Amino acid sequence: MPAVLGFEGSANKIGVGVVRDGTVLANPRRTYVTAPGTGFLPGDTARHHRAVILDLLQEALTEAGLTSQDIDCIAYTKGPGMGAPLASVAVVARTVAQLWNKPLLGVNHCIGHIEMGRLITGAISPTVLYVSGGNTQVISYSEHRYRIFGETIDIAVGNCLDRFARVLKISNDPSPGYNIEQMAKRGKKLVELPYTVKGMDVSFSGILSFIEDVAQRMLATGECTPEDLCFSLQETVFAMLVEITERAMAHCGSKEALIVGGVGCNTRLQEMMAAMCQERGAQLFATDERFCIDNGAMIAQAGWEMFQAGHRTPLKESGITQRYRTDEVEVTWRD
Repeated sequence: MPAVLGFEGSANKIGVGVVRDGTVLANPRRTYVTAPGTGFLPGDTARHHRAVILDLLQEALTEAGLTSQDIDCIAYTKGPGMGAPLASVAVVARTVAQLWNKPLLGVNHCIGHIEMGRLITGAISPTVLYVSGGNTQVISYSEHRYRIFGETIDIAVGNCLDRFARVLKISNDPSPGYNIEQMAKRGKKLVELPYTVKGMDVSFSGILSFIEDVAQRMLATGECTPEDLCFSLQETVFAMLVEITERAMAHCGSKEALIVGGVGCNTRLQEMMAAMCQERGAQLFATDERFCIDNGAMIAQAGWEMFQAGHRTPLKESGITQRYRTDEVEVTWRD
């Protein structure tokens, strides 16, 4: 029964997880939170990760009831993500692997989300909507690859929401997306925003530019409230995502949809996706913030699958890459 330790630190979340044969034994996590109206810079984020990662490692082992001797493999996020945070976590993973004399595995962050979603929900072969602060993709598995059917052509949906939160000076604690979601529940008026779907792809930069330009004027004149803007932005961008996911499901003949990534725990997005799936006679799978948001257990789970399939990452190849596409990875652990 192999036990895999996973390190995740591609953005402002740092997590260490332990997975053994499909069971999550531990999954502690910390978040680097900045002041309202600001984002998180790579260097500052990396310093945060370095300051807490060893405590998280000990916390994970204690929670799992294991020692270093019980761990069979060390997995870490190879990419994609922010360079400095990725590198700071990779250094620790490499060091731990050598100190404990364990094999090392570099994991694709996106595939970590997918494999964790499949494990937790029991989805067998779903069309995947992967939505986060750094990625927006519609994915389906075929012939040992996770194929990308559609994606953003500019910024990710989570990045669009985060940057809009800065315009309204919405708090980053616990996350700007969560606070937008709560404000949107009190919105009453739908403000018309650009709706940009290009075939199977989506674009969010124009929506963001538009709402950045008009927000203060509309608020000052009383045309709408901050809650109305949050509601309108969510409704518009989520409708775009539902549209391209449904198109991919029709192409693949899929009866399962799985939402993964940090934005995936938004209950309004889940409601809209569920309505689409119900109309198609399909089933929606989603997880909560424990597993949607970046975490160490998802890297451990993908690492467990790779370890069982015979994958290993030689030390000389154990670097990081900020650009690491989902469809670059050969998925040898699936039929």
